[in-house]
Amino acid sequence: MSTSVLDAVVDSFVEDLTQALISATAQLQDVNPQDLRSAVTVEAFNLATAMIDADQRHTTDELENLIQAFGHRLPDTQLLLATPETLRGSDLVVGRRHWLETDSELFGILADADARQGTELAQQYYNRSLDIAHVVASLDVVTSAAELTAISALRSKLLAGMRSSAAEAATLAGPNGAQTKLGAEPVAGAEQDAEAEPEAEAEEKAAMEKADPPARPLEELLAELDTLVGLHEVKERVHLVADFLCVQGLRAARNLPTMETSNHLVFTGNPGTGKTTVARLLAQIYRTLGVVARGQLIETDRSGLVAGFVGQTAPLVRAKFDEAEEGMLFIDEAYTLVRGGENDFGREAIDQIVKLMEDRRDSVVLVVAGYPEEMQQFLSANPGLRSRFPTTIEFPDYSTEELMQIVDSMGTKERYELTPEARNAFAAQLDSLPREKGFGNARVARNMFEAAVNRHASRVVKLEQPTEHDLTALVPADLGRPDARPDEQPDTQPERDAV
Repeated sequence: MSTSVLDAVVDSFVEDLTQALISATAQLQDVNPQDLRSAVTVEAFNLATAMIDADQRHTTDELENLIQAFGHRLPDTQLLLATPETLRGSDLVVGRRHWLETDSELFGILADADARQGTELAQQYYNRSLDIAHVVASLDVVTSAAELTAISALRSKLLAGMRSSAAEAATLAGPNGAQTKLGAEPVAGAEQDAEAEPEAEAEEKAAMEKADPPARPLEELLAELDTLVGLHEVKERVHLVADFLCVQGLRAARNLPTMETSNHLVFTGNPGTGKTTVARLLAQIYRTLGVVARGQLIETDRSGLVAGFVGQTAPLVRAKFDEAEEGMLFIDEAYTLVRGGENDFGREAIDQIVKLMEDRRDSVVLVVAGYPEEMQQFLSANPGLRSRFPTTIEFPDYSTEELMQIVDSMGTKERYELTPEARNAFAAQLDSLPREKGFGNARVARNMFEAAVNRHASRVVKLEQPTEHDLTALVPADLGRPDARPDEQPDTQPERDAV
């Protein structure tokens, strides 16, 4: 290769992070900027070789890029005289993937500085390191699953470190301190800046953002995904999808071959397992990565797609695809389209869906959701369906502990708190519910919580002078009869996924 695509991102890594370290260590004496540059260069080399070794393939393109990117930067490694053949199998690349499992000292220095000074230096490390990781993964025609997994693990570790430093900075700043990272409240002064704009320009900008708000940063969306309760396997799959799209975008930008793949997805699982929430985030991720231009999520089901008379079903399906243009269409309980007799129009809806999936494959992402077995029947209903859904993401039921975390979050939001005794009783009620097909998961927990709040109100309204504790504390009596059978609990029947 005459030029190294890796060299450009390594140059940005070295320049940006050297300056970031200089800022982070400005109050220290006897800090040599050249020593900092050398340390950053070694960090870039460690990251690049770790990514090259992630799948242990050590391809010629990867090694040639490594030599050209670091041969002139690390002369002691003798990379200038190396060739892919001599480098392959050497300890410069073999076994280097384990570096990704260690905590970066340089990242720690930047995160600590952010916590003390309210800066965002660690964000630069995050951006530049993922640039290197994505470029290495883009060097192969087929990006391996091991490389995507390594990128996902690196991102998760860095985001966790940044959230920790942001929380520490908020604590040090006090209740009136500004929070700026990873979806926190806007910094003080943002409103004043908006008011300083010319009135007409400000109104035009507000109207544009209301109609089509700006795309959110990828790390912000993935950080929001990671804060969801449970769903560990789901999060990993979404991270892999996002990283694959990043790598394919990098290859396309450099006129490298890209893999033809479908972005459509199948979500399987019981109601209330977060399918709609994840779809909403994924639609925005697709927008941020340039797969679609708008990223809105349009939800529908059989009732919104199937008409009762000849000739009306196809226009309904087209109308939903029109709404989802440059965004995502989410069809819940999609398997219901295959139910019914010969005169049922569900099959007509499926035929139209298959046609529009092909006609609008570059402008609409389709997600179909439902129970695992029934979704297999749906995919078999038309010869063209299964091949258009290469990825299935399974949403497991929540454990009782995870459901209690969801209940606690609802309580925090609404200023209610379960007493220890009530919390144990609530968990026992959840444990008593059969975890079978149709179990409502978070929907059941929410309905039980809301029922407890209603009982609490009936109890507290009888008090002459209720205290703040009385108004906020949920006690065992608010949970209903402790000996109630599972089928007597409020609203535990299967319902559509709304969480």
